[in-house]
Amino acid sequence: MKIVAKKKLWKYLFWLGPFLIAVGLTVGLVSEQWGLIPLAFLITGIIISGLGIIWQSYQSNWWNRRSTQAGTNALVATLAVLAILGLINFLGTRYHLRADLTEAQLFTLAPQSRELVRVLPQPVKVWVFDINQNPQDRELLENYQRQSSKFKYEYIDPQARPGLAEKFGVKDYGEVYLESGDKRQLVQTVNENERLSEIRLTSRLQQLTNSTTAKVYLLQGHGERQLSAGKGAISQAVQGLGDKNFTTSPLNLGETSKVPQDAAVVIVAGPKRGLFEGEVKALQEYLNRGGNLLLMIDPNTDPKLNSLLQEWGVRLDNRLAVDVSGESVVGLGPAAPLVTEYGQHPITKDFGNGNSFYPIARPLEITSVPGVQATPLLRTKPYPNSWAESDLQSEKLEFNADKDLKGPLTLGVALTRKQTPKSTSTPQAAPTPSPLPSPTTQSKTSPTSPAPSASPTPSSQTATESRLVVLGNSDFATDGLFQQQLNGDVFLNSVTWLSQQDQQPLSIRPKEPKNRRITLTNTQANLLILSSLLLLPLIGFAIAVIIWWKRR
Repeated sequence: MKIVAKKKLWKYLFWLGPFLIAVGLTVGLVSEQWGLIPLAFLITGIIISGLGIIWQSYQSNWWNRRSTQAGTNALVATLAVLAILGLINFLGTRYHLRADLTEAQLFTLAPQSRELVRVLPQPVKVWVFDINQNPQDRELLENYQRQSSKFKYEYIDPQARPGLAEKFGVKDYGEVYLESGDKRQLVQTVNENERLSEIRLTSRLQQLTNSTTAKVYLLQGHGERQLSAGKGAISQAVQGLGDKNFTTSPLNLGETSKVPQDAAVVIVAGPKRGLFEGEVKALQEYLNRGGNLLLMIDPNTDPKLNSLLQEWGVRLDNRLAVDVSGESVVGLGPAAPLVTEYGQHPITKDFGNGNSFYPIARPLEITSVPGVQATPLLRTKPYPNSWAESDLQSEKLEFNADKDLKGPLTLGVALTRKQTPKSTSTPQAAPTPSPLPSPTTQSKTSPTSPAPSASPTPSSQTATESRLVVLGNSDFATDGLFQQQLNGDVFLNSVTWLSQQDQQPLSIRPKEPKNRRITLTNTQANLLILSSLLLLPLIGFAIAVIIWWKRR
């Protein structure tokens, strides 16, 4: 009787364990606080249940049964699988591994964007004032956020939080703002037809986090490209410079006769008339003191810069660059060379085999000059696809071996030259005046011995670097063409490199999906329809009949 009573007692105690576990879970889940009370119930219930299982197995020799061993193995395997799945989920939460299998990497941030976000000096936040959360925009913001914990974003309903909308000056749904500290800046307005742009977001992010600005001057007065919107203007290029935190101003050297000291870069964009000798000298002096110059010179023009270019080993070829390989692709004729080959240089390092084109361009001839390092940037395809045409009046462009030059042609070059400023002398304090020596005394003075009153102390010399980019075309940067392919990147990357601001990321190329459409003729389309709707089903039916006949 005592043994039966003990068994009943352990049986009751065993059921008390699961009861206490259920109580602990209920208390914790309802109160959403896992304090002392729910933990006490859980621990007590687990201990009692464990003791009950051990006692029951001891009394019934439960562990030695074959069914127990099989069940235990199944339980251990199940727990192992759950543990592995939990570990995988934990690692997936902590570490993100994503693969973008699109050829143009449409869902991956550009290297410039990733590097900028990873080195953010302070937290930034993107505010999207819109009711609808577009999946494409949200995915782009998630990509940014994965790069750094300092990058956050949030969607806001302007009507639900009017105070915050008023703080940012929101006027319409879809406005996207960037905030860092006490700085706020409008990125763009998104809608059904215009999604959030990585190019704009990275540009505004750079402006907001970078307090330094560089001054770019654009030479005027010789028929250069117009800076404001108009036919043949470069207003989009100027806007692109503003997006990259450059400030731009026109420069007329006929009025100032000297390049301003704060000029980080001077741009000469397509002059139609020659510069005065004093203006050329001013540009040479600017380069000699460590300046940076971008020259975009079109064919059939003589800007009178030969003396400047000769110092750098560059000569402007008067012939026209012709490229018949991209005529059907670009649609601008053979006088718009299509470039897919770029030099190994920071300006073009990320271009790969991308396209850029230069309507009405002139080749450049590069010769070696001591102290100048030249890197060709843009090269056309080899002959017979491209050549330099000397007969510019002919309607039919044909290669003439006597006058024309075989490709590949160089349409752009980047050059650097170290500049060591001349040593300056700091005169020492003059001694007490003494009677001037007689002519006889002066003639006996050693020419290598300086006079005591004029002993100079050379100041320290610091070598600076001048940079020059010469392009045989300016049309590629005009409104309409600037945003095509890599044209805008060639211009913006050139200015960024010239400005010698290493912290400035280079331009971000827009990502465009490859055109995979197949154009079929009517005959091909009809053949495809017949083969898919009639021929293939008949073949399948015939095979089925043959198999059935053999198995009869």
